[in-house]
Amino acid sequence: MSPTPSEPRQRLLRVASGLFYREGIKGVGVDRVLAEAGVTRATMYRHFAGKEALVAAYLEQEDATIRGYFAAAATTGGSPTELLELVIAGIADDARRYHDRGCPFINAAAEYADPESTVRQIVAGHRAWFRGALRDLAAAAGRPDPAQLAAALVLLRDAALVGVYLDDGDQVVAAFSATARQVAGLD
Repeated sequence: MSPTPSEPRQRLLRVASGLFYREGIKGVGVDRVLAEAGVTRATMYRHFAGKEALVAAYLEQEDATIRGYFAAAATTGGSPTELLELVIAGIADDARRYHDRGCPFINAAAEYADPESTVRQIVAGHRAWFRGALRDLAAAAGRPDPAQLAAALVLLRDAALVGVYLDDGDQVVAAFSATARQVAGLD
């Protein structure tokens, strides 16, 4: 078992994550993160090699949270079709409650143009995992063309996360839910 991360590291990551998500990664300087987290530059460098490593930790935390949602849904013991319903409901809930300023991965990718950067590699890895998890779930639920269904659900999720930021969140979530259920053959 790995040791529990230090409280200053957790605070630094929590503050950075909130600022990066709300205000953009490149728009938030390290000095501001340090001031709001109440840690020194030396403390940051003890835990992170630099800002990009802090950004990577932020995105890895987001990825772990979403993977955790999938793992929690799997423990319900429901059928693959019931799990597909849970995933769609979870995406709608996530868009409305936690990610009302867009997708953190899309936002990060927009700020890091180089596809070879660490940040873009994390984004690509997350999206590949997410698409694969949806594909596997669609296959287990006996849906025709699971890869196409997964691609459609990823597209709908992307649109929902951007839509709740730009438009009326309740309408966007309702439209996402209805469309995703229809595409998944749940209605």
